[in-house]
Amino acid sequence: MASQQQNSKAEHIAWMKSLTLYNKPEVRKSILQIADSVIPFIALWALMILSLNVSIWLSLALAIPTAGFMVRIFIIFHDCGHGSFFRSQKANHIVGVITGILTFTPYFQWRHEHAIHHSASGNLDKRGVGDVWTMTVAEYNSAPRWKRLAYRLYRHPFFMFILGPIFMFLVVHRFAGKAKGRERLSVVYTNLALLVIAVGMSLLIGWKNYLILQLVLLMLAGSAGVWLFYVQHQFEGVYWERSDNWDFFTAALQGSSFYKLPKVLQWFSGNIGFHHIHHLNARIPNYLLEKVYNEYEPLQRIEPVTLRTSLKSLKYRLYDEASRRLVSFKEAKRTGAVTS
Repeated sequence: MASQQQNSKAEHIAWMKSLTLYNKPEVRKSILQIADSVIPFIALWALMILSLNVSIWLSLALAIPTAGFMVRIFIIFHDCGHGSFFRSQKANHIVGVITGILTFTPYFQWRHEHAIHHSASGNLDKRGVGDVWTMTVAEYNSAPRWKRLAYRLYRHPFFMFILGPIFMFLVVHRFAGKAKGRERLSVVYTNLALLVIAVGMSLLIGWKNYLILQLVLLMLAGSAGVWLFYVQHQFEGVYWERSDNWDFFTAALQGSSFYKLPKVLQWFSGNIGFHHIHHLNARIPNYLLEKVYNEYEPLQRIEPVTLRTSLKSLKYRLYDEASRRLVSFKEAKRTGAVTS
């Protein structure tokens, strides 16, 4: 048994070393991605404003493709947070701060919390930072009634994917919480920048028009982003383990999904569907993830989650440690796992 564990560990180390060959941000590709994401985003915003002279409904229709580019900008922001978009850390920080403002997210605070998420993803003993709130069946059974109600509300699709994203990007990201130093400062200067933008846009098109357009845009982009993150870690067969048995390699491959999307959605989501690869090595730029997948055959053995099969994730609410899988409230109650 000890020999098998050593061989497995050695194999995992070999995997990780081979993937470091792809830790090579290319300035040309990074700049091109900024251009084909930010320029269309700004252009579409301009069209949304101009369309107000025709009909606000036309402006709202234009919010749909604008939201797609906002998601793509968030992927650039995400890569900068991992230090994978440019070789220069200073360049990552500068672009990260700017794209963070465009996506209503304080860069350094988010970067810190997301790093915790990567270090503890799939670890039942280290939940709570940068992840989707997930209770075990036992925790739910022992929780007071108010907490059960709060959890049910949080996990309801309407709150999770409609109200939740707006609340997160508009409210939660405006507060520093326990953050200190530059993480706290990033919240302050992001808020100031957003205030300046809001005042300027309100003077340009009126505060009501700006509020309507911005809320709809945030709802669309936020819902898509939260759905992507949700499916990446809430799917059939997902890996969860206690600290004593938790393994980084297994958590990456089995605790992060391979979300196989149609090409156009893959493009707008910046290849983030190759999430199992991203969690194995977060220093690989998003535009190289598909290349890694195509060139490294073992990664192709992971069962993909498709648009159709990803809908199953909507029913998952609790993690049942006894059966080692995610279950719905209905299933947990039927099996007697949940008492009420």
